Amino acid sequence: MGESFDAVVIGAGPNGLSAAVALAQAGASVLVLEATNEVGGGTRTAELTLDGFRHDVCSAVHTTGILSPFFRSLPLEEHGLRWIVPPASVAHPLDDEPAVMMWSSLTETAESLGADACSYEKLVAPFLEDPHPFFEDVLGPLGWPSRPGLFMRFGLKAMWPATWLASWRFREARARALFAGCAAHSILPLTNMFTAALGVIFSIAGHVEPWPIAAGGSFAIPTALGGLLRELGGQIRTGARVDSLADLPPARVYLFDTSPNQLAAIGEPVLPGGYVRRLQRYRYGPGAFKLDWALDGPIPWRDPNCLRASTVHLGGTLEEIAAGEAAMYRGEHPDKPFVLLCQQSQLDPTRAPEGKHTGYAYCHVPGGSTFDMTEIIENQVERFAPGFKDLILARHVMRTDDFQHYNLNYVGGAITGGVADVFQLFTRPVARWNPYTTPNPRIYICSASTPPGGGVHGMCGYHAAQAALRRIERFEPAPLR
Repeated sequence: MGESFDAVVIGAGPNGLSAAVALAQAGASVLVLEATNEVGGGTRTAELTLDGFRHDVCSAVHTTGILSPFFRSLPLEEHGLRWIVPPASVAHPLDDEPAVMMWSSLTETAESLGADACSYEKLVAPFLEDPHPFFEDVLGPLGWPSRPGLFMRFGLKAMWPATWLASWRFREARARALFAGCAAHSILPLTNMFTAALGVIFSIAGHVEPWPIAAGGSFAIPTALGGLLRELGGQIRTGARVDSLADLPPARVYLFDTSPNQLAAIGEPVLPGGYVRRLQRYRYGPGAFKLDWALDGPIPWRDPNCLRASTVHLGGTLEEIAAGEAAMYRGEHPDKPFVLLCQQSQLDPTRAPEGKHTGYAYCHVPGGSTFDMTEIIENQVERFAPGFKDLILARHVMRTDDFQHYNLNYVGGAITGGVADVFQLFTRPVARWNPYTTPNPRIYICSASTPPGGGVHGMCGYHAAQAALRRIERFEPAPLR
């Protein structure tokens, strides 16, 4: 029979590695199989443009990573992970006035919002007294919360469309724009129910731990997880592609850090046909079009405060952002899209040669889009930073097919693991009492296509590991047939 294990994890992204660490902490013998030649999934760093310019290939700013209950419980700093925290999480430039800033201080942020200062404070402040139990609740599957009253207070705000909550709660354009930029991370029309949820969560997060980057590059996260896993006795094999059950060694349980369609293709011989068909019907939704730049200097924002934020939201007013995201969701490519821009080299000088900078930006596009958004994105940056284009030394483009080639989990360029609308928010990848389980008690799914969805937080992997640990002793190591 050869070598066998208690658990085999397919995929070495942050969720797969988190699942492996959680299993190894419980004493299980664990093997991680990764198809590519390095671990990381959406957290790799590479010289995409010119020598010496280190770009994050996918995820860049880790809003939920620094707040992840599982990451917080691990000694990742002993394995090289260091968070770099900015003075401000978000800068949101506007055309004819200073940028709206989400400073780490709630008071300082509120004071810049004019007539909406009190309303913004009331939205966020109740969650700051003891925020970590709240994040344990929102970064997990649907269940009974640890603090029901506070969670209900969140739910009464989160359930609404972002456009409705922002317009009802705030009187002026500045606060509405700041909230819209946070909510637009949902990659949904802001008129959809529950799109206010990310607006509220990301606003709270920015005043608990400003949205950080990983020193040296996002690759530091999987590097630290992999180092800890090996310290616990786990194994990682790269260049080990799994296309069928025959590629898997004997084990008690198997955890798939893959998209639902990959699980369906590999697991079809040992999964019920009805479940496989439901996996195949999973909706991935919009994709992303991303640019990385090597720059000859810092971005010349009209408001220099923008240089103090890890993330810049480019899209103007609430109405403009909502219109752009709605058009994108209809299959169009708006002339003024919502653009998320990250400024890693402003915080971490190791990312670029002395005096130079990196730039990173993406916008949402229809799934599978082949449209070139380069000029449109660069026009949005130039709109708020005149002279930006003159600083571009080189650029690297990633279209939706590039994202899927880079990581098969990103079907059609869907970088967050699939649509998180009201029909798929609580039932991803299919409706089950425990979403990480499958009808085969030896098979689990632990990717971002499970709750709580996209983001580098490892919680999908952690919760899947807990589900597997409840059953693992029932089985002897054996081939999955």
